[in-house]
Amino acid sequence: MVILREHSDAPLRPNDPALYERLADEWWSPRGSFAMLHWLAAARAELVPPATRQGAVLVDLGCGGGLMAPHVRGKGYHHIGVDTSPSAIRQAADHGVLAVRGDVTALPLRDGCADVVAAGEILEHVEDLPRAVAEACRLLRPDGLLVLDTLADTALCRALAIGVAERVPKMAPRGVHDPELLVDRIELARECARHGVRLQVRGVRPSLRGVAAWLARRRETVPMVPISSTAVLFQGRGRRTAGGSPGATRAAAHPGHVGRAAAEG
Repeated sequence: MVILREHSDAPLRPNDPALYERLADEWWSPRGSFAMLHWLAAARAELVPPATRQGAVLVDLGCGGGLMAPHVRGKGYHHIGVDTSPSAIRQAADHGVLAVRGDVTALPLRDGCADVVAAGEILEHVEDLPRAVAEACRLLRPDGLLVLDTLADTALCRALAIGVAERVPKMAPRGVHDPELLVDRIELARECARHGVRLQVRGVRPSLRGVAAWLARRRETVPMVPISSTAVLFQGRGRRTAGGSPGATRAAAHPGHVGRAAAEG
């Protein structure tokens, strides 16, 4: 077991929520410990269309310091964020998010309240994936949109996203991920389908030129680019069917796309 020591003498285990309190001052630093979360927040926001009705709600699960806020501002949503970190939700509120403290496996929000639910870089941190997916889908209105990004449960992902990325200065905090919690793509699609959301996935990665320019301090952010493989980092997008309801069992989701993904890595 890797033991993490950052900004304190007290050890932390991988995926310990206390890490976010230790690094609270770095949420909004483009070159801080959460730099890659900025890149992913921008890419995730691109999956969110403009609101189609007055009073539309976007629920941002695991909102952290509110990094999606600048990218969805102007799209017409009331932006609600949920996170367990007290320091993160204070910062999210400072950036215009209606931030509430809560666990993504037991959300303090009513059924069908959201036009969009965003689950960015949170599913690989939960011990009960089915419960987290059920809660996310429960919030969706009929035809509501689920968008997510997460890390795949593959050897390649463990090597790159944990073995490499957590050792590149400022790419990702050391010990932020527990390899045992990486997300099985088949299980994720199946759980979404059970609740009426037919998930489509695609792989993404940072632009290699962008990373080189960022490391050389020639730019402050890095664009994410789509790729065919979902074996490391992937995005998901799906709408809740009009007849879908929390807990409803559905047929398997998008078998070709997710099935191919399962064979990769």
